[in-house]
Amino acid sequence: MGLLPGSQAAAAPLQVVDWAGWKDESWLVALVQPQWVEDPTAIAALRQHLSALESLGMPARAQGLWVQTGSQILGEHQGLEPIPAASLTKIPTTLAALKTWGTAHTFNTTVGITGSVQNGVVQGDLVVQGGGDPLFVWEEAIALGNALEQRGIRRVTGNLVITGDFAMNFNADPQTAGALLKQGINADLWTGEAQTQYAKLPAGTPQPRLVIDGSVISLAQSPAFTPVLQHRSLNLAQVLKAMNIFSNNFIADSVARQLGGGSAVAQTAAAAANVPAAEIRLINGSGLGEENQISPRAVVAMLTATQRSLRTESLSVSDLFPVVGRERGTLGDRRIPPGTPVKTGTLDRVSSLAGALPTRDRGVVWFAIIDIGTADLSSVRAEQDRLLQALVGHWGEAAPVPPELQPSDRLPIYQQQLGDPARNLPL
Repeated sequence: MGLLPGSQAAAAPLQVVDWAGWKDESWLVALVQPQWVEDPTAIAALRQHLSALESLGMPARAQGLWVQTGSQILGEHQGLEPIPAASLTKIPTTLAALKTWGTAHTFNTTVGITGSVQNGVVQGDLVVQGGGDPLFVWEEAIALGNALEQRGIRRVTGNLVITGDFAMNFNADPQTAGALLKQGINADLWTGEAQTQYAKLPAGTPQPRLVIDGSVISLAQSPAFTPVLQHRSLNLAQVLKAMNIFSNNFIADSVARQLGGGSAVAQTAAAAANVPAAEIRLINGSGLGEENQISPRAVVAMLTATQRSLRTESLSVSDLFPVVGRERGTLGDRRIPPGTPVKTGTLDRVSSLAGALPTRDRGVVWFAIIDIGTADLSSVRAEQDRLLQALVGHWGEAAPVPPELQPSDRLPIYQQQLGDPARNLPL
């Protein structure tokens, strides 16, 4: 039935969940036979991949592979076995965030003052109450400083008080984040990095010079203050796109923490993808640590569940994950067929790759490749690329890429939206 030698399903009929049909937890007691398709092309390509890894000193028994189109499983190897998945962990983080919050969700930071404002000077403190924004960077601080100046605040005699869940430039330590914010809202304090990011903003963007006389103070409980404005983050879809393009661990772990932690993310994602919870074991949202383990089948099931979730909004996985030929990020010099949305993953001895391969003859082919061993990872990545090239070589390249994988023009590219003043709303 198209099973590879050494697969856990070779000795007995494989039982997998029909994730398209189950609406509750009935899969716990009623597993069904999948729809297998005898596909010599997929089987030969997977065997060749395993053989190449064996030559690199990576035994086939340690690897996990899954190839599927629609509900048809074309080939697999150790497909039900949860194994270290590295940054493929960001796939369940993405799915759980979508299911919990929706694409339009924002993480809101409230800014206010204690005391009064006299001639542009706050006779008191500036209070920043964080709301978990994981992508608050230099551009956002610059826009915030300009917004405060537009509200008539040019100087603060007191302190900058940080409270709530506030981070800046991927640093969650409140003292450090506060110091960066104090610098970001005052161009006289900028260093090279802040100046570099300012140069990316639209021409004519003002340079804020909001002076804070006091120190940065972190408080567990927010003091009483008068709200001045609300800073809204980029929407969740844009945050997730940035997270996945650059495989940003800080964003992923911040999102997962706000969802309840790794185990909660795993539970939500497993339910959304209709796969057994035992196939997704997470300790965080980023994939740092081999304790984050996912089966290849679950990886594909979560990708297709993400696609289904986005379809109602005329979006696709190409709007949340890097697309070959469109974004570089972690793709670097990979030789993956163009138009393929993918997620990469890397740990010391793990190289993983998953995505949606557009083909002429088989349509969209969903795949998960999790390779584990001590071989040079660049050689492993080259073999992964050869596997996908072999599949496209047999099934043909889809030209153009099918509409269901085309990125949406409705979703603004997040780089163009960083520092947008419209997301600072007066209160």
